[in-house]
Amino acid sequence: MSEPQIDELDKQLIDILSKDARTSNRRIASDLGVTEGTVRGRIRRLQNEGLIAFTAITSFELADHTKMAFIGVQADVDRVRKVAAEIAALSTINAVMVTMGRFNITAICLFNELDTLHEIASEQILSISGVHHVETSIAVKTLKYNSRIVKITS
Repeated sequence: MSEPQIDELDKQLIDILSKDARTSNRRIASDLGVTEGTVRGRIRRLQNEGLIAFTAITSFELADHTKMAFIGVQADVDRVRKVAAEIAALSTINAVMVTMGRFNITAICLFNELDTLHEIASEQILSISGVHHVETSIAVKTLKYNSRIVKITS
């Protein structure tokens, strides 16, 4: 996949929208010294290329599950992508990343009861073919979370 092609105007547009995605195209055009049609076209292109997306970020206070856990998984190297895909298919998992270090897969889930987390980690994930070890870490206090960055990586 090639590097995204964005210029200085795109960067300025993204910066404005990242601060307030509800800013009108007219206001953005005025601030950047371009036409409203230019802004509309740039936004459409950035969306079509998957470089920006507009969404409502739900507060943890509104979530059904209010506790967060990180699940580290050690899996056979030749099965990492397949195992990661199986973990991602679990409805209780919110994010899955192939990682380097102690674990080659890290998953994030939200839960309410420890029994639920235990069932996810010890019964669902550990039973996947190729998984050797599962270790959970429970977030007890979130000091910083930037909800502006929804999609971390691809």
